[in-house]
Amino acid sequence: MVTGRFAPSPTGPLHMGSLVAALASWLDARASGGRWLLRIEDLDRARCVPGAAEEILRALERLGLTWDGDIAWQSRRVSLYEAALEKLRANTYWCGCSRREIADSSLGLAADGAQIYPATCRVGLDGKPRRALRVRTGSEEVRFEDRVQGPQSQVLERDVGDFVVYRGDGIVPYQLAVVVDDAAQRITDVVRGADLLDSTARQIHLQNLLGVPTPRYLHVPAVVNAAGEKLSKQTGAAPVSGTAKELRAALAFLGQPATTLDEAVQAWNPALIPRRRAAALPR
Repeated sequence: MVTGRFAPSPTGPLHMGSLVAALASWLDARASGGRWLLRIEDLDRARCVPGAAEEILRALERLGLTWDGDIAWQSRRVSLYEAALEKLRANTYWCGCSRREIADSSLGLAADGAQIYPATCRVGLDGKPRRALRVRTGSEEVRFEDRVQGPQSQVLERDVGDFVVYRGDGIVPYQLAVVVDDAAQRITDVVRGADLLDSTARQIHLQNLLGVPTPRYLHVPAVVNAAGEKLSKQTGAAPVSGTAKELRAALAFLGQPATTLDEAVQAWNPALIPRRRAAALPR
């Protein structure tokens, strides 16, 4: 059975960017007669806003985006991440580099803007403190077919470098947590914004190391404002109130010829989604 999911971070209320991702995932699952799960990514407590998760849930309910089963809260699944880290032990090493040191020795910028780590600490910490646990990457090409964006490939060692799977402050980063959660929830289809497209090869690398299945991927264009900035709390994105007008705007953004959820489920066609990384909402 097709199983999709929506996994918001409770750093603020639902906005049009996250609504588009949620709607696409919901439609993709429902059009196949599948399940749609909800997961709250609340591991980084310092970034979580009190009450934001509840606001997100209420907005989804008002829009008719109902979910199946119990809500999964990442903060209650720490034992799963610990087990995964133990399984990755032979493929990880401690890094003692500061942000300044990484920037000074960086091999350039990855596609998502992060510094490409040059594997400085693979040979040992040399007396440095344990700042982060990194997973080794290789020179082989990681390939996958995105259902909207088409064929994708990365050479992680060259394009990203060894990346962090555990922070010195005890936080499990997104890349590992999302892989563990998707496997535990038996997610078959990941539908999300294209701002996460460049993370996918890292996640496939972790899936291979952990011996868990790789889901199908579909990345919809990220919603940007008039200045070309991705909608977010930081860019002042307005919260959605859960109206039919907002739903129609999200459907139009996804290229779907429908004005209601029932129509959209019947007519769902991922081939109509614009094949681009980012776009502004139709006026």
